[in-house]
Amino acid sequence: MAAPDGEQCKIRGFLPAKGGWDSTPFGVDKVYWDDILELKKGLIIMKIKLKTLWDFVKVYGSGIVAAVVVLVVAYQFVAPAPPKELSIATASKSGAYYAYALQYQKLFEKENIKLNVIETSGSAENLELLAKGAVEVAFVQSGVGSEEQYPDLSGLASLYMEPLLIFMRKGESVDSMISVQGLRLAIGAEGSGTRSIMLNLLKDNNLDYAALATLPLGGDEAIDALLHHEADIAFMVSKPDSPAVLKILANQQISLITLSRAEVYARRHAYLSHLVLPRGVFDLSRDLPPADIDAVAPAATLVAGTNLHPALSDLLLQIAAKVHSGGILLDRDIRFPSKLFLDFPVSQEAERFFKYGPPFLQRYLPFWAASLVDRLKVMLLPLLALIVPLMKILPPTYRWRVRSRIYRWYDELHELDQRAGDDNASLPFLQQCSDQLGSMEAEVRQLEVPLSYAEELYHLRLHIDLLRTQLERRINQKV
Repeated sequence: MAAPDGEQCKIRGFLPAKGGWDSTPFGVDKVYWDDILELKKGLIIMKIKLKTLWDFVKVYGSGIVAAVVVLVVAYQFVAPAPPKELSIATASKSGAYYAYALQYQKLFEKENIKLNVIETSGSAENLELLAKGAVEVAFVQSGVGSEEQYPDLSGLASLYMEPLLIFMRKGESVDSMISVQGLRLAIGAEGSGTRSIMLNLLKDNNLDYAALATLPLGGDEAIDALLHHEADIAFMVSKPDSPAVLKILANQQISLITLSRAEVYARRHAYLSHLVLPRGVFDLSRDLPPADIDAVAPAATLVAGTNLHPALSDLLLQIAAKVHSGGILLDRDIRFPSKLFLDFPVSQEAERFFKYGPPFLQRYLPFWAASLVDRLKVMLLPLLALIVPLMKILPPTYRWRVRSRIYRWYDELHELDQRAGDDNASLPFLQQCSDQLGSMEAEVRQLEVPLSYAEELYHLRLHIDLLRTQLERRINQKV
């Protein structure tokens, strides 16, 4: 096969070797010259690939830009990420609320969330902190607040029943609330749940609070006052197995008395339940109490403010379920946590939790991952609405763009074939057509298309060569 002439070499992007296309230039090592040729071929191939890549970017880039715009717009509707810190209001450090909050704190730490445990005077102060937005969630004894007083608060769960326990030094005799007149009563600290219940019970018996000898003491302070003869009766809302209760029952001079009309109080106040503390419930070995005790009991509940993030609400409910699912001695007939005994409307997250359990994603993914996916799902629908039509439009568009560079030559080739096919065509005209075919072939050789479309490019070159062969035959016949 003859070596290509200089013009064709220029078109192809090669320089002909001196003395012939395949020969090595004088004074140049053959191995070195072969390396140069290979490098030149590699650069041409790279140029072709970059060209086809640019075509790909121009077609699919518009789809990518559209997808990015949709994502940016949809992101404006994505809920903010849950904070890494929240606060819970409890009560005194000696109380059960504070102890449970410390358990919550350890479980939150496993999810890389800091739980600040705030010590307070009790449920009344907790509600005030929630209303002010100073804390996101709080332990609140049922009956202390209401939806009318705090319309923006919502209930998450009731956790357990905590009875009102009445302690008195042995030797004293009290058979009803009316009998407490003239005695020194430790009815709980200001703002505590115990005090709230006691004020209601005293009012039920038409007792004037101002005329009674009441002491604003609760918890350990009430117990110490009773042990040191500074109080005659101590009222305490607490778990039966709390350290404070076990401490006071260990004293031989203190007895736990029954509330004879507990059922009546429970019917008068919806937040109270009539409980019977069975004989020996505190200590079987010492038979404490020595007889069944009637008591009224509110529920310990979790109340949320408006600033509690929904994702943290879900996580808090799961943690509460882990901590309180075992129940206490008095929870035989009720499964806690529960949406019963709540003073405030149940939050949407709590309703969903008690109906379906933990969110689906949080069952299988870490909290941070589940929260992220849950937040970004709002972007999924618009993205799918864009991607589905783009997947149908962009591939044909890309194919059309690449093939159009090949097929556009067929218009010129067909026109040239029609003109050269005239039987009366002169020799100069046929030579002119042949020259045009040569120019066309030179330009077609410079076309750069992806390898997957190379077959169609070579078909075009074959058709050009076919027409040239026919023209050369006719030219030879004319000569």
